[in-house]
Order: sequence, then C-alpha cells, then structure tokens
Amino acid sequence: MPQFAANLNWLYTELPFLERFEAAARDGFKAVEILSPYAWPAAELKALLTANGLQLVLLNTPPGGTDAASIEAAWASPDCRGTACLPGHEAEFSAGFSLALDYAQQLDCPRIHVMAGLLPDGMEREAAQATYVANLRRAAAQASLAGVNVLIEPINTRDIPRYFLNRQDQAHAILDEAGAENLTVQMDLYHCQVVEGDLATKLRRYLPTGRVGHIQIAGAPGRNEPDLGEINYPYLFALLDELGYGGWVGCEYKPVRGLAPGATADGLGWLAEASRGMPAF
Repeated sequence: MPQFAANLNWLYTELPFLERFEAAARDGFKAVEILSPYAWPAAELKALLTANGLQLVLLNTPPGGTDAASIEAAWASPDCRGTACLPGHEAEFSAGFSLALDYAQQLDCPRIHVMAGLLPDGMEREAAQATYVANLRRAAAQASLAGVNVLIEPINTRDIPRYFLNRQDQAHAILDEAGAENLTVQMDLYHCQVVEGDLATKLRRYLPTGRVGHIQIAGAPGRNEPDLGEINYPYLFALLDELGYGGWVGCEYKPVRGLAPGATADGLGWLAEASRGMPAF
C-alpha cells in the first residue's frame, strides 16, 4: 500500500492551522505536506512535527512575494501562482526559493515544489520557458548542495487558468532541457485526469523513469475525497505497488463536508479501506 501524507492546507480546515498536525497524527498519518509555511517560524512548525511524530515531505515555494506579509497577499491574489516562468521576476523568484530552501532545511523537508506561475497575456510560451528553465537550473543547483529535490507540477487550467505547465509530457521535456538530477515531476493524478486522463498508462510510462518524485491525489471532477468521482483509486494504488513506487502520496483534496466539525476525519473511510487492502471502495 502507498504511504499517504496529509496536506494541511487542504485537510482539517475546520481547525486552526496549528491544530491540524495533531489531528493528522490522530488519524494515522505519518507525514504531511504544507503549501505555505511562511506565516509561522520554522522552529514552531518543527516542534509540532516532532511532538506529533510527523515528517514534512513537501512544501511549496511562495506564489509571489519575499516575506510573510507579501507571500500571504500573493496567495490571496488569483494572479499570483508562482514566479518561476515570469521574465523580469528573477530576483523575486530567487529570494522566494532561498526562503523555501531555508524552511526545508530547518524542517528536514526533502522536497520543494516550485510553482511555475501564469503565462502572461500576449507572451509566447517559448519566452516564458527560457526564464522557467534558467530559474529551475539555478534553484536545483542551490538545492543540491543541501540534499533537497526540486519538483515541478503540471496543473490543469480549469482550476488555474493560464498556468504555465499543464501536461506530463511538457514537464518531462522541461526535465530534459534543464538537465538537473535533483529536478523531478510532482504528478498530481487529479490534475492529470482533468487534462489528459489515461492515468494508468501515464503511471506505467513515467514511474519507471525514476523522474516522478512525488504523487498527489484527489477525486475528480470535484477534487474531494478519492472515493468520490470517476477515478478508480484502488486500482491505481495497486498499480503503484506493482510499479514499485516507494515515495509518498499526498492527499491534496477538499473534504466534501467542508468546515463541519470532524469533516476531514469523517471522510477518511477510503484510507481505512486502502490500509486493509480492499479491492474497491
């Protein structure tokens, strides 16, 4: 069975953020993801991870900004979803990545997802791609000195219109162009289903390359629990085992029960069934 990590920005949102660590541990998670840890001192987050026996396995670069206030403002703006592909924002990207790397080192997090950003109106993809690849090369070189991996994630343009990177083949072509050994793909099966479908074939194609560094899941089309919607996750979990995937599977979905008390825990029946090796939901 795959190893599952709770994304604390998507799960347990009925609780204040700092209470979500204990809730995830109580529900049996051994690892967590955090999209944006920058509003809290790293030492405070480290203490919560340690107290609850949790590993932090993934964090994101800032969507924009270079300090806690500007990063939170960027999250609130639909036009800020990363700076890596934006010509003229190289200094902002570098500062944001350095901050992410500092947090990763303090929190013993081995992976940083670099948010690509939105393709500017009127700009050709080739111009943005040159900036993107150059930024990724520099970030990967910086991260390699700390033993940290850099990840890029194709995201569907229904959820984030104009997002620069959308398909698995695009992401793997970027890896070829950048040429950094510690640069890998974050394969979100929800995004892949929305854009491309054919998930089992994609997994069979890309997992054996060794260049998929992390996987995330959610049900489709609603991005709720993985036992809701059109994706047959029990089949895919078995396929991950068959293919020898030994990494983490991040649970990045919005519980269908929303902010109701116990909303996340009440929706974890899929996890209990996966743990028992059930053939279907």
